[in-house]
Amino acid sequence: MVKPIILITMGDPAGSGPEIILKALSHPELQGIARYVIVGDLKVLMRAKEVVNARKLSLTVVSDPEEVSDELFSVGVIDLGNVDIEKLVYGRPSVMGGKTSYEYIVTAVNLIKSGKGHALVTAPISKESLYLAGYDYPGHTELLAELAGVDVVKMMLVFKHLRVSHVTTHVSLRRAIELVRKDNIYLTIRLTHEALTKLFGIDNPKIGVAGLNPHASEGGLFGDEEEKEIIPAIKLALREGIRVEGPYPPDTIFYRAYHDREFDAVIAMYHDQGHIPIKMIGLLEGVNLTLGLPFIRTSPDHGTVWDKAGKGTAKETAMLEAIKLAITLARGKT
Repeated sequence: MVKPIILITMGDPAGSGPEIILKALSHPELQGIARYVIVGDLKVLMRAKEVVNARKLSLTVVSDPEEVSDELFSVGVIDLGNVDIEKLVYGRPSVMGGKTSYEYIVTAVNLIKSGKGHALVTAPISKESLYLAGYDYPGHTELLAELAGVDVVKMMLVFKHLRVSHVTTHVSLRRAIELVRKDNIYLTIRLTHEALTKLFGIDNPKIGVAGLNPHASEGGLFGDEEEKEIIPAIKLALREGIRVEGPYPPDTIFYRAYHDREFDAVIAMYHDQGHIPIKMIGLLEGVNLTLGLPFIRTSPDHGTVWDKAGKGTAKETAMLEAIKLAITLARGKT
């Protein structure tokens, strides 16, 4: 079996990204199953290597991901050399942090679009740093969509067998309600179905759809979005042969998906509706998978962990799971 090349962006250099990457790559279970290339700054990575005591790892600068060694604990580095290490202050957003993390993403996307990698894993960036550097993106997902040349992407969070796709994400609750529309819901269902079949290899997956209102509106008593928007979207998906049910009350559907394994994925209407159940049971292990991109992209479902940056104490569990999921999905593509 071909060992997939996993590209990993370093994230904001002032955050915990460099440390959790190296801690994750030090795990024996990742050895011999893939090849790893970090797109970042070697100086920052070498400092992080000392902080986390990642003695096993060998970091080698490469100009092409395909040059990376197949030896255990060997990691390639595409070194952009764009961090002024003397001015690096851990735990704070900055212009430098936004500029450099943006450049890592652009470089990695260009590499994977040119066939130089099988999957992309992104370490956390700071939205504030991006804004300070002049980049007007709500987060990774929107930036990746622009770089990939696609109009619509959706966020799926994964923890073990619980998969939750979101109709809306980084908008106000008021705006999220406005965006709960038939076409948007249907698109989320379709992209979820495609991911379950093509990436996860699930035959005839079953998708459950959460309502927007309490009790999924209880027949119209608590709102009409279910009747006007959600049900028509479900009917459209059913006509296309997608196995989908709902809308079901949001306060029980996630339990049914996780504990009863009734659904292969759940469609959440807005950010917190989908994030809370994932983080309640998998805060340190949840993975973000972007749907709709022409390549595989995963990331840990947490931020920069500013308060632990530079200390080596940030947990690498979610990064480890993000890399493992990327490898699993990439194997189906290699």
